[in-house]
Amino acid sequence: MTQPTVTQPASGRDDILAFAHIGDLHLTEEHLQNARDFLAIVAQLNAVEGLDFAYLPGDNAENGLPEQYALVRQGLAGLSLPVHVVTGDHDMESGSLDAFHAGLGARPLPYATDISGIRCLFLDMCGPGTGGPDFCLGDAQLAWLEGEIQLAERDGLDCALFMHSYPADLKGEGEAARVGNLVSRSRVRLVEMGHTHYNELANDGRTIFAATRSTGQVEEGPVGYAIAAIDGGVVSWRFKELVEPWPFVLVTAPADRRLAHDDWHRVRDTVEVRALVLGASAVTACEVSVDGGPWQAMTRADGDRRYCASIPWDAAARRLTVRASDAAGGTGQDVVEPATDRSRLPVSKGIGSDADSIGAWPEKGLLGTQLGPNRNGRHW
Repeated sequence: MTQPTVTQPASGRDDILAFAHIGDLHLTEEHLQNARDFLAIVAQLNAVEGLDFAYLPGDNAENGLPEQYALVRQGLAGLSLPVHVVTGDHDMESGSLDAFHAGLGARPLPYATDISGIRCLFLDMCGPGTGGPDFCLGDAQLAWLEGEIQLAERDGLDCALFMHSYPADLKGEGEAARVGNLVSRSRVRLVEMGHTHYNELANDGRTIFAATRSTGQVEEGPVGYAIAAIDGGVVSWRFKELVEPWPFVLVTAPADRRLAHDDWHRVRDTVEVRALVLGASAVTACEVSVDGGPWQAMTRADGDRRYCASIPWDAAARRLTVRASDAAGGTGQDVVEPATDRSRLPVSKGIGSDADSIGAWPEKGLLGTQLGPNRNGRHW
């Protein structure tokens, strides 16, 4: 495992990675609400186009039991999107991952694959440990990760890292610092995680860390799932509540000031606005407005998933809104505050950890509560 794996050919899609993140399932029994919510999420995702895959971040089965994995597999069997699944501490509750692999038929971890021009790296934080939250990668997997990131640098590709929790939670000797430093000095744009049970985004000045609310054990707000994207090096993220109607809008460029981490993320005189619009009905209009001003039409080129418009940007401007309407009469919108001031770009307070959390951002589904068993929530 010490040699980098041969990655799959790059996707032929456009140059944006976009995926759905279904938070920790913790499934136990078919009749419970979390199992029904999982099936409802699958049904919603089957109704839309424009996503590359769905991601499950671990803690798929509450006790790592075969009958619980059967529920997970039943739900995934109805999902039309490709699925990527990693391990969590609950998957390791029995002391091994045998039931995880047998029950899901999941691809052995770790592995790398290129999707829409992004090298996606999927890790096992739990198998090398002794069970429970004894998170570690082990020497072989660490060497593999370092090799894959070096290959991505050679190939000029940005990376996204998919793992159960923050790198700072790794318990192996020196692993937290080793992975944190590796991520911070590389082209890893996004680390996508579960474990927290609450929505959280952190920006260390180089990489965005994103955690999505648990599907199976929810405290801080309604159940749902996250839509995340990497568009030309810009990370965007927004939580969709299950009851929220279509269409769903995600502005993928420019970078919001809270997620900007490079001088080229700052807006200048002219701004290229790009957005994904997801829904079950045809989009009839997509428009952009700055600070409540006139609406300007956005268009989508053949073969591109995004709606785009080039607009002038005044130095005093603050917010831009993209709204979309569909044939069913629905309207949705997303709002960002583009980065303008270089001096306000973040500097890390703790590499690879929630020390760099951006806090509450209600428009994106971030409540800032940290209501989860590892912080301020109940112990399930």
